[in-house]
Amino acid sequence: MIGIYFSGTGNSRYCVEKFLQKCDIIANSYSIENSELLQNIHNHEDIIFGYPVQYSNVPKILKDFIIKHSTLWNGKRIFIIATMALFSGDGSGMLSRTLKKYGATTIGGLHVRMPDSIGDEKILKHSLEYNRKLVIKAEKKITEAAKKLKYGVPPKEGLGFLSHIVGLFGQRLYFINKTNVYTDKLKINAEECVVCGKCIDLCPMKNLVIKNDMIVSNGQCTMCYRCVNNCTKQAITLLGKKVVEQSNIEKYM
Repeated sequence: MIGIYFSGTGNSRYCVEKFLQKCDIIANSYSIENSELLQNIHNHEDIIFGYPVQYSNVPKILKDFIIKHSTLWNGKRIFIIATMALFSGDGSGMLSRTLKKYGATTIGGLHVRMPDSIGDEKILKHSLEYNRKLVIKAEKKITEAAKKLKYGVPPKEGLGFLSHIVGLFGQRLYFINKTNVYTDKLKINAEECVVCGKCIDLCPMKNLVIKNDMIVSNGQCTMCYRCVNNCTKQAITLLGKKVVEQSNIEKYM
């Protein structure tokens, strides 16, 4: 068994790693950006797959990864962990249906609420205490789910028809274009930016580059919020106009 994740601020990575620990097995987990991942997918049948839900959908970068490596999924047994701030309906179901096209079988699904990573929207923010309690609840839920998987009765959250309807009409139908394409809405405040290059190193899309002594976006943002949440000058925004809170999983441990 191995773990695979795509993670912006660490929520999905944390959940996958905790799940593997609670299964009491020795297993490694890999980001989809890891150069060793493809060989490890080839060598393992059972996979724990984690990702952050975006508008009840799969992030564009993850969809592209799965399609690009479509031959790898045939015969794999997948348990999906979908992390979210509010709800998704069928977060795990979206990934499950995509993987099924390429021969994978989904054996279970889990929806885990985690601290919100959208650092430039005040309406989504909660207190530090609230988010720390959220992480504690998440670990308890992960522990229970891991036990059920070991006993052969894994949870199947987000995989049914009703969940599909909730996800479709709850968010996805109205925001479908948000995740079908990469966005060009990322903004860098040139007056605040000191061109340290940290965001360039963190970006999974290699979307940020230096031009004319300024950091600019190439319009290929997958909305993972790494740059927004790690910019030392809080000079980067995406959905909002200013950074309200920078959120990484380590903050809530």
